Amino acid sequence: MSAGAELAVDIVIDNYNYARFLPDAIESACAQTHPKVTVTVVDDGSSDGSQELLDSYEDRVAVIRKENGGQASALNTGFERCQGDVVMFLDADDTLDPGAAAAVAATFAAAPELVKVQFRTEVIDADGKVTGAIKPAAHLPMPSGDVREAELASPYDLVWMATSANAFRTGALRRIMPIPEGPFRTCADWYLVHLIALLGPVASLDSVAGAYRVHGANNYEPQAAELDIDHLRETIRFSEATSAKLLELASEIGLPRPERILSIADLANRMISLRLEPAAHPNPEDSRGRLVADAARAARRRTNVPAPMKLIFVAWFAAMAIAPRPAARRLALWFLFPQRRRIANRLLGLLQRDGQHQSAVTA
Repeated sequence: MSAGAELAVDIVIDNYNYARFLPDAIESACAQTHPKVTVTVVDDGSSDGSQELLDSYEDRVAVIRKENGGQASALNTGFERCQGDVVMFLDADDTLDPGAAAAVAATFAAAPELVKVQFRTEVIDADGKVTGAIKPAAHLPMPSGDVREAELASPYDLVWMATSANAFRTGALRRIMPIPEGPFRTCADWYLVHLIALLGPVASLDSVAGAYRVHGANNYEPQAAELDIDHLRETIRFSEATSAKLLELASEIGLPRPERILSIADLANRMISLRLEPAAHPNPEDSRGRLVADAARAARRRTNVPAPMKLIFVAWFAAMAIAPRPAARRLALWFLFPQRRRIANRLLGLLQRDGQHQSAVTA
């Protein structure tokens, strides 16, 4: 018997008007090599023929049809049916490799204290063709181990994967479910991946075990390396809602918690929003000076990066604060889109790896 074969894995597919992609998601879930897999599809009130399409799968998977309520509502509904040891949530436009469930089950079996396992994904287009891109980008290391301190200090600077590239210990999920449906009508994975990391250690697999589809109609994924301030403001709101829940859970389980959560990524989004479209900025308390000061505090909290990278962070914020708007836009694009700074990525990657090495030496 292979490692982890005794663990039962539930795969919950959430679907809303993705009839074009849904068969690929279902077939990939049903093709798992792991011996104990149950597949449930939750259709969240689709009107594109998805519900009729599901009629042909009811002999292979459990099908739940419900009124439209958003992603959190769909995942909550699917989770109510889960009885296995491990849960994987799969968005209907993504797919899993055949060995995905077996890989995460083996990882959980080898370390009973783990609460979450994540893995890399390849990017495919609307037709399922591989683009050559991998998520996360190669210069971004993925965290493993006890990340509770980092999660409460700078959660949005950690490399967490989107919904379909995660697996969760069912018992840990029960401690944070249901997902709040108001703030997480979309992007419910923000709540899941961040809060569960407070409940125990996590593991990141370096192997690719699924495919993330970019098709032009993704709910959250930017479609091009171009600035979208509306998307940025949405991210700021998700960060705010997630931070509130993180601090609430930390208090509930007795973890030391900061007065405020400060992440370079979130502060950068707020600086860009404030500089480029100040009238529509969602946080009235923000000012350029306060964001620069908070960025310096956030950089000091980053124990996993070396001093030169911290200086780069703070220098970027200082430049953003004083730059004319056209220059600020260029700085924003440089920060947000790694493909626009390929040469700098090599240096950043070396600095980040050096920071991880130093952290390991001093731990």
